[in-house]
Amino acid sequence: MRYTITHRTIYQYSSGVALCHNEARLLPRETNWQLCRPSQIRIKPRPALSVERQDFFGNRVLYFAIQDIHQKLEVTVATEVRVLDERLFDEFSPSPPWEQARQMLREDPDPEIIEARLFRLDSPFIAAHRDFRAYAEPSFTSDRPLLEAVADLNQRIYEDFTYDPHFTTVATPLNEVLSERRGVCQDFAHLAIACLRSLGLAARYVSGYLETLPPPGQPRLIGADASHAWLAVYVPGTGWAEFDPTNNCMPREKHVTVAWGRDYGDVAPLQGVMTGGGAHTLTVSVDVAPNPEPVKAKRGTA
Repeated sequence: MRYTITHRTIYQYSSGVALCHNEARLLPRETNWQLCRPSQIRIKPRPALSVERQDFFGNRVLYFAIQDIHQKLEVTVATEVRVLDERLFDEFSPSPPWEQARQMLREDPDPEIIEARLFRLDSPFIAAHRDFRAYAEPSFTSDRPLLEAVADLNQRIYEDFTYDPHFTTVATPLNEVLSERRGVCQDFAHLAIACLRSLGLAARYVSGYLETLPPPGQPRLIGADASHAWLAVYVPGTGWAEFDPTNNCMPREKHVTVAWGRDYGDVAPLQGVMTGGGAHTLTVSVDVAPNPEPVKAKRGTA
């Protein structure tokens, strides 16, 4: 699948901002299954400084600073992406028993496994807890293959929880999401990760986009798409397998990857500090438009 993705963020301030420093994680990653053309970036007012770097997790980060007084900040990033059906895993992929995977994560000296151990630890938005472990345990029966168990957990979250964009904010505690059985894609990804880490497994948060299709006979609504989130679990000796509990699936061509990290805090689309500004309003629109034109780009690495 080929897409042109346009992500537009607008901050409107009640008073002037004299200076701001920002980091944007809006540039899709190059991976074995995703090819990207150079992004078109438009920032108003024009930054005094703008530079791209990679963060600790290998995500593309755009840093920019604005030194002119302004009451409105607009950041638009447009990228052409081709998503291939070349992820390592599908629902039929073999995997070791989940207890064996946990043991390998604890003891195996392989450098890749040692690196994955980071994603077993608590992070600012996700802390292991017996309640998350208790919710996960019915899926993780004795000697059950890891991927089969995670797929079952993925399906249970999809069936047990109601998608409610008005229930949570980024500050809503995860135990409240569990008790009320409501939330959004970010919450469901965090919950699944909390369950897996509470069992001693390694799981990471993935941010990106998902093509949304209109009802039959209705036109696509430009800007109706939104940022999406899912998770990946580490299968020792093989790699990372992705799951989307919001849609009860394993991501394929309709999922566009932007960044990954321990939780949402590592991959927030736009964050920064500023002087002045007062109160503000935020407007975000995302368009994931299918693109019939070929995308020419070099294959990256996961």
